[in-house]
Amino acid sequence: MAGRTQGTSAGLDRERIARASVALVDRDGLERFGVRRLAQELGVDPMSIYHHIKGKAALLDAMSEAVLNEVAAATDDNTAGEWEDVARRTAHAYRDMAYRHPRVFPLLVTRAQTSSVAINALERLVTAMRAAGLPDQVAADAPMVLFSFLNGHLLARTGGGPEGPAPVPAFHAEVHPALAALAPLMDDFGSVTEFDRMLDTVLGGLRGRATGQGLIQTKGPGAAE
Repeated sequence: MAGRTQGTSAGLDRERIARASVALVDRDGLERFGVRRLAQELGVDPMSIYHHIKGKAALLDAMSEAVLNEVAAATDDNTAGEWEDVARRTAHAYRDMAYRHPRVFPLLVTRAQTSSVAINALERLVTAMRAAGLPDQVAADAPMVLFSFLNGHLLARTGGGPEGPAPVPAFHAEVHPALAALAPLMDDFGSVTEFDRMLDTVLGGLRGRATGQGLIQTKGPGAAE
């Protein structure tokens, strides 16, 4: 393999490999990603990569960590404040990252995120919730509730890759009258306004649990007292 160097002499390290991997997936997609193609991109022998990152699974984790570091960089200077402020800043930084890297983003949804940067983000959120006096069970549930929404919402909105998501389908008024009536309220599909509206619903649910008030009152005939 003429022209290819070993990892140390080529100036490789885990961070450089991860950044190059993200750039490659941004350009060509996960389905075409592989260690050999990455080595070609870096101009090194494939074994040079394995010297720093042990296997493709570890490489995928390094990519996830690299894009999560972008989220951390956008929020680390603003870690103080009310828990809802922390949650909103985190959610918007996460959304921005997903739109920058729509082809990498599925890794965050399909693989367990156990890196320190991922855990630190959760720690900031639950610390703010406990400091505000929210019940521990609400704080314990909050990361799963928030990121289940974020991952599902953003996967749907970025699922078309750089080209963006498919538009909301047209609903036939005679077949689906309720959906057709609501269709004008769905015109902002994928927008920041839509994102904030749905995020409000999620945070409102957590707030409601903390104060003992559900979003929907179930009292009525036959309801338990």
